[in-house]
Amino acid sequence: MDFEMVMQELEDLGKERTKKIYQSNGAHEPLFGVATGQMKPIFRKTKINQALAEQLYATGNYDAMYFAGIIADPKAMTAADFERWIDGAYFYMLSDFVVAVTLAEADIAQEVADKWISSGDELRMSAGWSCYCWLLGNRPDAEFSESKIADMLDLVENTIHDAPERAKYAMNNFIYTVGVSYVPLHDKAFETAKAVGPVEVDLAKKKSKVLVASERLQKAIDKGELGFKRKHVRC
Repeated sequence: MDFEMVMQELEDLGKERTKKIYQSNGAHEPLFGVATGQMKPIFRKTKINQALAEQLYATGNYDAMYFAGIIADPKAMTAADFERWIDGAYFYMLSDFVVAVTLAEADIAQEVADKWISSGDELRMSAGWSCYCWLLGNRPDAEFSESKIADMLDLVENTIHDAPERAKYAMNNFIYTVGVSYVPLHDKAFETAKAVGPVEVDLAKKKSKVLVASERLQKAIDKGELGFKRKHVRC
């Protein structure tokens, strides 16, 4: 399948209701409103195709950008490629669920995510913390430095309440993910969650939301989810 064929299929799959849901979360035109599950049949025709992914991502069309993340070849992407992608990610559904997810399958994931976390830019920070959530929830514990993850928990504890709104969301999720998926620091993550307490996130067009990582962690423990790892990062 070439670029025009993919764009046409995406447009045909668009639904006004889905489009409105995406727009309520921050997406803007151009977009078609394609449910992500409906993209799988297109992926079976394109397979992994980095050149096509780059063409689609460059459109600025939300659905095309999302599909670009599905067909991208993360190991073929450089740090500069990921910088270009995060530059184009204009809201959190792109930064955290397209760019961060794609980055999590790259060998340079931690190096790029670390840079974004320290950037001070809201969506870069959000993508960086989210990338670690995808990494910790998928890769073996042995791939991570325990002291580094411990330092990151300390950073969250000390800065989360003053962080940009979307970064708060991702940082809170980081505490939870360490607590569930990175067994060596389960106890420290729980202590961090309790020390942080409720985190209020101001969501522009919606009511503010209060996140409580300790309660979420306790529920996961009660369900026997400690040590959970997902088989795949991307769908």
